[in-house]
Amino acid sequence: MPKKKTTTLFEDSLAELEQLVSQLEQGDISLEESLKSFERGVFLTRTCQKALQDAEQKVQILIEKNGTQSLEPFTDE
Repeated sequence: MPKKKTTTLFEDSLAELEQLVSQLEQGDISLEESLKSFERGVFLTRTCQKALQDAEQKVQILIEKNGTQSLEPFTDE
């Protein structure tokens, strides 16, 4: 599948975001560093949201059959 890059980007962004949150929660960095980390976190959040929106759009395209949506209920079995 050629979309490995998107998956890696999402996973890397999420991992970095989790690290930033952990650092901010510890409170051991300066206010200036906290603001930089927060700004980076906002960027990473937007990156992840965009990747998720793209994936959702692809799913919608894949479930469309003959011009009509054929949604089936999700069962966790």
